[in-house]
Parts: sequence; C-alpha cells; structure tokens
Amino acid sequence: MSTTDGARVAVVTGGSGAIGRAIVTSLAASGHRTVSLDRSGDIAVDLSSEESTRAAAQAVLDREGRCDVLVHCAGAFDQATLADVDLRTWRHVQSVNVESVLWMSQVFAPGMAERGFGRIVLITSDTVWSPPDPVLLPYVTSKASQIGLMRVMARTLGPSGVSVSAVAPGLTDTPGARTVNTEEQFDAVVARQALARRLVPEDTAAAVDFLASDGGAAMTGQVLCVDGGAVMR
Repeated sequence: MSTTDGARVAVVTGGSGAIGRAIVTSLAASGHRTVSLDRSGDIAVDLSSEESTRAAAQAVLDREGRCDVLVHCAGAFDQATLADVDLRTWRHVQSVNVESVLWMSQVFAPGMAERGFGRIVLITSDTVWSPPDPVLLPYVTSKASQIGLMRVMARTLGPSGVSVSAVAPGLTDTPGARTVNTEEQFDAVVARQALARRLVPEDTAAAVDFLASDGGAAMTGQVLCVDGGAVMR
C-alpha cells in the first residue's frame, strides 16, 4: 500500500519509547503519516543488524511508497568504562546508535532526493559536550559520531533538497531515566540548567516537529540543544 492522501510519511526509530512516542504523536498531530520502527513497533526491527535494518526500511517503502522524514530516536545505552569496555558492548552501541541510521539513509535518501524534499533528524545527547560519568564511554562516543555523520550527510544531501540535523536532549524525565537516576540526581541536573524545570519528552518532540516542518527549511547540519540551557556552546 502506498500513500495517496498527500501526507508526508515520517519514520521514527525507537517509537515505542517515551521520547519516541512523543515524537510520533507530535508528527502525527502536524499531519504526517507515521511509522514506528522498533522491536515492538509498527514494523519490527533489530537495529543492531544491518540486514534487519535495511529490510525494515524497505518494508516502509513497500507499505507507504516513500519516506519523507526519518527520525532516529532509538538508542543503545550499554555502559562500560575505558578499563572494562569490550568489543561486543562497543559494537552493539555503535551499530544501534550510528550505523543503523546510515543503512536507513541509504535506503530512504534516493527517494527523498528524487522528490527534492527530505528531513533526516538524529536524536543525539548533550552529554557529548559534558560527559557526566566514565561508564557512558560507548554511549557518548556514539552520540558524538552521530553528529559527525549528520554533518557529512548534510553536505552530501543538501544539493538535493534534503536536510540533515540533530536534536540533543538533556536528562529527560522518562520511565527509563528514572530507573537509573534518583530524584536527587534529577534535581541536581535541573539546578545546573538555565531554565529550572525538568525536561519532558514533548520538549524533544517539539524540536523535531520544527525541523521536519516547512519552517525548518533553512536548517541543516545543526544541533539543537534541548536541555534547558545546561550546555551552552
């Protein structure tokens, strides 16, 4: 089945998570047809596998006929320090967080370029500029790699009318974040922010919605920090 109503198709990885769900909801509210790619999403996928990732992207094209907006929100958060990181942990984080968006872009970008419109948005993290803990070595490295990938793709795809940008949330109040952060840790992060309030998934979703919209047409190769001013760069 292909899209016939003229709506733009937005694909969101990690759409079953708190931030991913908020992004899906926001994009749907702004008129997009949304597809969630996740282990339990509209189309199931294992983003650590190149084969599964490419197959899921092709399944989107087979079902919807196109992808106009790709949002990579899924992320592996495996922790390890410099002293104890192993290749399996390292490779898993890099494959899910960085490589999967590369494989999906190879599938989706040609159609975007042919139509002269496309948005690719990577959800990175403000920990790139201020790593909070040595155990986040694989995660922070992957998020920094996303930014490098985003900039090169922005240069590559820009002449075809495709923009590539990133959103960097700070510590966001989600069920997952609450399993590894205490109330005191949340409060300590808020105290370091210029805006003294907890971040919620809808904050990230609003930034993504802007980048995906016609209002974001002049934005590419940029990172929007959505962290209450915790990191100013």
